Amino acid sequence: MEGILHKWTNYISGWQPRWFVLDGGTLSYYDSQEDAWKGCKGSIKISVCEIQVHSTDITRVDLTIPGEQYFYLRAINAAERQKWLVALGTAKACLTDNRTKREKELQENTDALKTKMSELRLYCDLLLQQVIKIKDNEELGDLADAGEDMGSMVKSTCTTFLKTLEECMQIANHTFSADTVSQSPPGSPPVATIKPQKIKPINHLKLNLGDKWRESGENAAHENQSQASGQEGAEEPQRPDTLSLGDQGPSTDQPVPAQDQVPTSQDRLHEEEDVDTFFSTMSHRFSDIRLDDDRGIPTQDFLDSCYAIVPVLDKLGPTVFAPVKMDFVGNIKKINQKWLSDPESFPTLQSIVLHELQAATAQVRNSATEALLWLRRGLKFLKEFLSEVNSGQQDIHAALNNAYGRTLRQYHGWVIRGVFALALRAAPSYESFTAALVSHEGDQLKPGFITGMQRDLGVYLPAMEDQLGILDALYDEFNLESDEVV
Repeated sequence: MEGILHKWTNYISGWQPRWFVLDGGTLSYYDSQEDAWKGCKGSIKISVCEIQVHSTDITRVDLTIPGEQYFYLRAINAAERQKWLVALGTAKACLTDNRTKREKELQENTDALKTKMSELRLYCDLLLQQVIKIKDNEELGDLADAGEDMGSMVKSTCTTFLKTLEECMQIANHTFSADTVSQSPPGSPPVATIKPQKIKPINHLKLNLGDKWRESGENAAHENQSQASGQEGAEEPQRPDTLSLGDQGPSTDQPVPAQDQVPTSQDRLHEEEDVDTFFSTMSHRFSDIRLDDDRGIPTQDFLDSCYAIVPVLDKLGPTVFAPVKMDFVGNIKKINQKWLSDPESFPTLQSIVLHELQAATAQVRNSATEALLWLRRGLKFLKEFLSEVNSGQQDIHAALNNAYGRTLRQYHGWVIRGVFALALRAAPSYESFTAALVSHEGDQLKPGFITGMQRDLGVYLPAMEDQLGILDALYDEFNLESDEVV
């Protein structure tokens, strides 16, 4: 159902007409029907809100999520309100029934997952006991006699452990599928349409202006996202006229080819360079970070760039790589928490490490220095993997395995190695992985996509490597490296 309802905005503007659309269990509103193409200004999920009829106003209906969202609405007349009440009530009833079924299935799968996790802990304890027994026999010199039997026992336990772990992954994959991810409200434009157009720099001045517009475009995207909470906000800022190069058509200083002219190889290369990828449209990049005069790495910019690279793990497999992602994000949060405690004192990553060195807490468990150590190792793994792909390796399993062997494997015990081995077995194909790196659907089929990805990684990876090298030197200087195996 869709139509006009008056929405209470604030005490200055009062009640304002808005175009409302009820679709898929979500009520979204727009400035007007004509402006719906711009995207919704706010939305509320009917399944979790309370529908309240006003006691005295026969045209009013209130939708509330206590403590979170409040929609105060008025229909044109009582009959119109009744139509909306029926539509809202029907949508809520259907969603409640479906949610009850999903919640029951979720509870059953959660219980099964807990059972499997208990079995994993049991097998883990058993493996540890067997390993300890092997070490004791080795110290006593009895390993030659009991070695074969103990080896068979460990192998059997490992096989059972990995089989149970795989069953856990299957249950988790079925329970936490991509369908559970919240979708955009109906009528909202795709992400690509609100991204700033890519402006080709003609000279240094236009390059700087393009960078400034890209930053302002990202801020505008943040504002659009915050408006999804249902609050009236400021209108989207207009793009400066001086940057409207993308709307001016062909440049006057470039000759227009004849209709029957065959494009040259240089023209085709020029067209290929226009294909955007995930690495050219991501919100924050290591290649955009500006180091301090003393090669200091800005803390906030670095952490934002780390967050921006996390989706690569999802593209490799949101379920099987979930443990890797949790560890990666957990280390980012530990450093961010340290930075938030005193942003002025910790402008760079180096300042955090030096502060903890002076306080003798750098090598304490869960310190920011330790978190940065593991975050750096995780970033090296991603860098090596992306370098393999960028160099032409089309076997994703082999690329991941090579990257893991050169970076994280030496710091992992056999249990974590088993988890990684299982994750590597579920790695996507080259076609599926590259298709997930597109900026626009179908771009992976364009001849310039691979060239575009190599171009973007050619800028992204060297900057990433440079900053990791700075951190390597810092940890070497103060002997903060650790050979501890987890």
